[in-house]
Amino acid sequence: MNLNKYKNVKRRIGKDWINLNPIQRGGVLPPESRETLQSFGDGYSTCDYCLEGRVDLVDSPPIDDLAGDIAKFVNMDEIMFTAGCRHVQWVALKALTEPGDVIVIDSLAHYTTYLAAENLDLEIREVPHNGYPDFELEVEDYADIIEEVEEKKGETPAVLFLTHVDYRYGNRINPEKVGKIAKKWKIPYFVNAAYTGGIMPIDGRRWKSDFIGFSGHKSWASSGPIGMLATSYEHSEKTFPKSEVKGPWSGRGFTKKIPQLFGCPPVFGAPIATLMSSFPHVYERVQNWDEHLENARWFVDKLEKIEDFRQIGQRPRKHTLMSIETPSFHRVSKRHERRGFFLYDELKERKIAGIQPGLTKMIKINTYGLSKEELEHVISSFYEIAEKYDVEVG
Repeated sequence: MNLNKYKNVKRRIGKDWINLNPIQRGGVLPPESRETLQSFGDGYSTCDYCLEGRVDLVDSPPIDDLAGDIAKFVNMDEIMFTAGCRHVQWVALKALTEPGDVIVIDSLAHYTTYLAAENLDLEIREVPHNGYPDFELEVEDYADIIEEVEEKKGETPAVLFLTHVDYRYGNRINPEKVGKIAKKWKIPYFVNAAYTGGIMPIDGRRWKSDFIGFSGHKSWASSGPIGMLATSYEHSEKTFPKSEVKGPWSGRGFTKKIPQLFGCPPVFGAPIATLMSSFPHVYERVQNWDEHLENARWFVDKLEKIEDFRQIGQRPRKHTLMSIETPSFHRVSKRHERRGFFLYDELKERKIAGIQPGLTKMIKINTYGLSKEELEHVISSFYEIAEKYDVEVG
């Protein structure tokens, strides 16, 4: 066994690189949180002063206060920390459904939404999108599907589920419109804000949402894994029930523990500490969302000057995550000795990372948090690569 390969592991992406990875832009730590990461890197380091038996109740460091402040920040009643947004979805659906229930989800939902439903033995109905090239949903279709389910099953769906921004095309749907439908039909309403909470303003009450799921490592500038489930007082007790188990011989009980969270939110140490340290940074940065969105639109306009490059999904952009068709580069890959890896290699030479290695037919990019100067470097790099391989730039 060669153990040396595990020693001193370091990331290949340097501090001076530009990272376009769609799932990483919102999770970049500010400098102060990198110091916190170093301090709280040991396993259960946030449990030094745990007096209540749950990390969400720790007051030194002020994790208990953090939960309350984040709830205010997103205009909801309560926040609970989880192992990630995928865990959030399971916890909420566990509270709201019974096996065999029907839930309505958008057809752009993250795969973990489907897996949460599968795990809980739920029946899924999908709100369709309009296909290539926009992949947009009609919100009114939620109401049509509710009526269909009620007619067939004799009862309405157990949950309406909306992905605020999807992970494939970066399409953004108005959650308030779906919220109005949910309230009209008196159906619990869950919004997956994994790609929006922490980077743009969120208002759960305006959305009329009963639950909102967040991803700390994806969009709240924290290390991971960590998620957050925001809910209302109405659903809190059922969503986070306390343990009732009792040892038949020992009599042991764990009345402060929450079974759905494996007893205690599994975010000990670095995940919750960096989320806390980054919160002031996140609180301020959401006010600059419009600037980031304008940069994304500018970026698309410049990138589409390359022959056959085309952004798919909503136009104009409503989010910084985007998918770009790049058939001209795909043609280059067919004659290049490195095949689809030529683009990765070329970008690497220019200290640009985040494009999935081997892809040239379509690429995903997230420009969030990058300066105009950094984006200009990315654009000029793509132009250079295009010209090198005789791809026209208009």
